[in-house]
Amino acid sequence: MILIRRFALVFWVGLFSPIATRAADDVRPVVDAAKVREEKPVEATLPTFFIVGDSTVKSAGQLGAYGWGERVAPYFDPKKINVVNHAIGGRSSRTFFTEGRWERTLAQMKAGDFVIIQFGHNDGGRIGDPTAKGRPSGRGTGPETVEDTKRDGTKEEVHTFGWYLARYVSDAKAKGVTVILVSPIPHKDRWETGRDFAGHAQWTEEVARAGGALYFDLTLVISASYQRIGKDKVGTFFSDRGTHTNDEGARFNAARVIEGLQALRGNPLAAYFSAAP
Repeated sequence: MILIRRFALVFWVGLFSPIATRAADDVRPVVDAAKVREEKPVEATLPTFFIVGDSTVKSAGQLGAYGWGERVAPYFDPKKINVVNHAIGGRSSRTFFTEGRWERTLAQMKAGDFVIIQFGHNDGGRIGDPTAKGRPSGRGTGPETVEDTKRDGTKEEVHTFGWYLARYVSDAKAKGVTVILVSPIPHKDRWETGRDFAGHAQWTEEVARAGGALYFDLTLVISASYQRIGKDKVGTFFSDRGTHTNDEGARFNAARVIEGLQALRGNPLAAYFSAAP
């Protein structure tokens, strides 16, 4: 009983964390899935580069926002690889799993494919808080769980952030897919005073190492680029108070994602990049 209580405390910490505070700064709606066209590989005989994440990866122009996942396709040769973006706004590592989105993504995968996964923006907050819209995952990478009573009265066993990522890694690798985990893109101003998403970056890297996935710290890759160009320019990259990028910001971040992919050990996607974006 004591151990269970300790595990529960790990989950409830974070209500007043920087991540939870940031959640109140920007409106982050849960996108109506019925209005999102589900993408599929165009050429079944080619390998596919799958993209999984939240609205910072795919916003589809809502309120002027676009995610980096919507601007990476030009960096790949369509004659050699498909690019399929399954990211959707308002989802966390938890809800992408519980809504069956991961299951449907996995069903499209085959040996030789790739998947890049970015979560964290919607994973903070307190489990059970109705304003969090059922999205928070537990902190850390352990096996502990917390039971959450949802608005309709049903119960959900909520796992840690790392548990969900580890499930994604093991499921995809079992199908012969190369998995790439990345930390979240930074907010507009956080990079000026310190690193953003320190906890989620650490947990993502831990899962990658333990599960045999590839990893790069996208938070720091983009932050370093923001530092080079300065806050005035960075300020023009966002469509809201500081979470979602506009088209220019999405293109800038997409280029940073490609830099991170090309720097991975062995550059596994080297054969599939286009000559020029």
